[in-house]
Amino acid sequence: MQIHPTALVEDGARLGAGCVIHAQALITRHCELGDGVVVHPFAVLGGDPQDLSFDTVTPSGVRIGARTVIREHVTVSRATRAATATEIGPDCFLMAGCHVAHDCRIGSRVVIANAVLLAGHVQIGDHAFLGGGAVIHQFCRIGESAMIGGGARISRDIAPFAMATERNALIGLNVVGLRRRGFTREVRDEIKRAFRALDTPVGNLRQIAAHSLQRGDFASAEARSLLEFFQAGRRGFARPRRGAASDAQDDDD
Repeated sequence: MQIHPTALVEDGARLGAGCVIHAQALITRHCELGDGVVVHPFAVLGGDPQDLSFDTVTPSGVRIGARTVIREHVTVSRATRAATATEIGPDCFLMAGCHVAHDCRIGSRVVIANAVLLAGHVQIGDHAFLGGGAVIHQFCRIGESAMIGGGARISRDIAPFAMATERNALIGLNVVGLRRRGFTREVRDEIKRAFRALDTPVGNLRQIAAHSLQRGDFASAEARSLLEFFQAGRRGFARPRRGAASDAQDDDD
């Protein structure tokens, strides 16, 4: 473990083996860092949430997964409820100046680019990528392997494997991300078909997805997880723009 001069690690913080805390970083007593976490200068982990109703004596925290890298000026607020934590999974990369608000849940291998702002209770699935300057409204969910464009304003749930930009504009599938994850051609085709099944400007997407699941239209776990995403959440869903599914061409086609 390395704790550089002028870094501040409060009594009660728990740091795993091999952590590196650079100068001027602040790790509050509410933090638990997994093995090999790297925190760069001026990051603040475990500060009180920006919630006017929060009671500062609430015993809540922040958990950071192993090997995650926190760059300069990142802020991660602790949770608002007792015995809960704001969570960031393993092998994530949080670039300079991004903010993770209270009660967020971030999966594994997530990349959050510079100046991204996550409001409270946001959930980010595994392998997602959030472009620089994107802002995500409270209680939104970003599905696994989704890609959010730089400067996007997201106030609706974004389905797994999708690409979104601007104001809740769902523009197609993240086919490059699917290939990079090593999904077979058959699985990619099923995900594409599931996405097309939801390519409608009207209708209840929860019901459409539920009916497809009940009929057993898809065999792969990945396609089913795309449909199951629509069975949860408390916000509305971003819908594909017309023709987005047909635009999502695999470069093997």
